[in-house]
Amino acid sequence: MTGFRLQQAALAVDGRPILHDLDLTIRPGERVALLGESGAGKTTLLRALRDQHPDRVAWCPQQPGLVPVLSVFHNLYMGRLDRYATAYNLLNLIRPTAARRHDLAKLADRLGLGERLWTPVERLSGGQQSRVNLGRALYQERPVFIGDEPVSSVDERQGADLLGLVCEQHETVVLALHNVDQALTHCNRIIGLRDGRVAFDRPADQLTPAEIKPLYPADAS
Repeated sequence: MTGFRLQQAALAVDGRPILHDLDLTIRPGERVALLGESGAGKTTLLRALRDQHPDRVAWCPQQPGLVPVLSVFHNLYMGRLDRYATAYNLLNLIRPTAARRHDLAKLADRLGLGERLWTPVERLSGGQQSRVNLGRALYQERPVFIGDEPVSSVDERQGADLLGLVCEQHETVVLALHNVDQALTHCNRIIGLRDGRVAFDRPADQLTPAEIKPLYPADAS
């Protein structure tokens, strides 16, 4: 069981305070969405949580960092590079084993990339590359999933399917999201960030989109 506790006066990046007056506990089994405008501190908070238990967290960053010339298979496989010896990793780069072919073909199917398993990722669309990035984190098979806008580059139907897959495979989930409906549907706790502080922290079933809207004043009509 893996939980998180943050109680700090401030979280800083390069010496510049980003988040202030933090007092957060995330319990095992919670599905938490972080909402707020760009620059509200969502990414900083996710990284601070990840740093507490890096060996227990499947990390899905906003910037994929994929290797363009390598196939979907190889980019997904990178999720487990740290589990195997160098010689075994080199073998799977040159001539993948039957076991790795099987499990990654199955994962690619779940991601909607089954027919693209051996396609270089540089030939994929932005949405497809986003799914590879998410799949690489899923392939780590760790109890906690932390994702920074993991489905922002896919349509709402695909995003709902992928978030369902994330929640199905992980004990605890913490996501920065931009889609309020997805947050309310897939998460049981919503943390709203504004001006570098926690604006609210409430169960999802006690919130409405109208109550969340003040987090996004630029979108107000």
